[in-house]
Amino acid sequence: MKKHNFNAGPSILADVVIENAAKAILDFNGSGLSLLSISHRTKDFDDVMAEADVLFRELLHIPDNYKIIYLGGGASTYFYEIPANFLGRKAGYVNTGVWAKKAIKEAKRYGEVEVLASSEDRNFTYIPKGFAIPADLDYVHITSNNTIYGTEYHEDLSSPVPLIADMSSDILSRPVDVSKYAMIYGGAQKNLAPAGVAFAIIREDMLERIVRDLPTMMSLRTHVENNSMFNTPPVFPIYILKETLKWLKSIGGVDEIYRRNQEKAELLYAEIDRNPLFRGTVEKEDRSLMNICFVMAEGYEELAPEFLEFAKSRGMVGIKGHRLVGGFRASCYNALPKESVEALVACMQEFAEAHKK
Repeated sequence: MKKHNFNAGPSILADVVIENAAKAILDFNGSGLSLLSISHRTKDFDDVMAEADVLFRELLHIPDNYKIIYLGGGASTYFYEIPANFLGRKAGYVNTGVWAKKAIKEAKRYGEVEVLASSEDRNFTYIPKGFAIPADLDYVHITSNNTIYGTEYHEDLSSPVPLIADMSSDILSRPVDVSKYAMIYGGAQKNLAPAGVAFAIIREDMLERIVRDLPTMMSLRTHVENNSMFNTPPVFPIYILKETLKWLKSIGGVDEIYRRNQEKAELLYAEIDRNPLFRGTVEKEDRSLMNICFVMAEGYEELAPEFLEFAKSRGMVGIKGHRLVGGFRASCYNALPKESVEALVACMQEFAEAHKK
């Protein structure tokens, strides 16, 4: 039986990426050595880093005055590194869920945090809009896509102060105007690579805004100036990140994957809205393309465990909702094929047919 991988992360990778990685594990670039055993100081790996940089810049149209770095760990590492580097007096944060709250918690260790807006009043089922951004902030921080609650920014925010965004779960899934951001960062394990590496795209002038003397590894300047090579980088995830960028370019780049992502999301949301057994949990204008959350409709709540088992029997993997919100979550990251969404829709229809009242 074919499996359909809707896990929220680590998530699905393109077949060709996995195939190339498997070959490189056995023999990297004809070197006679496994990718898992090479030195990060070799020319072959220098070429991997250089190609990743070129592809990232091309796919996201990253301006020349931005640097790209790769660090071990995940986005949670940046939750404290960002305020450690840039929070001198006060920063603004938008609270749209668990990951935003974690970032806020870390920032409070370094200075005053002003929560500019929050959607907690309705259990994070929408994206706050129309809030003021004071001009005296060191920076403002947003989480562009909220994996647990299924909300997403669909437009780039305009800010009078440096804008920093955690784009862990929607990077390269849609067009982004990088020039509107002082820094974009995220864990790579949704749309780019396996767990173990986090990326950052940093506007160069931000390095002049570092406000305190930091331990060497905590300073973003260290990693920019050393091209992510101050210490041994996560070689294997970076190689797969590069292969993922190659795959994305080969299918038509961000515009094409955005078209595919919209198509997949429209297909599943249409079924959620049509099917009497299910309902969506997010305001329609803020629905995520990446993490589609839904629950059983009123009167059918007791069927949730049965549907989960039914879906598993049809090959659906990872659709159980996060423990904080329950229900179901279909994570439709870039590499998820449309056929998997079609299979989930068919599964929902079959289940509804069996439970007609």
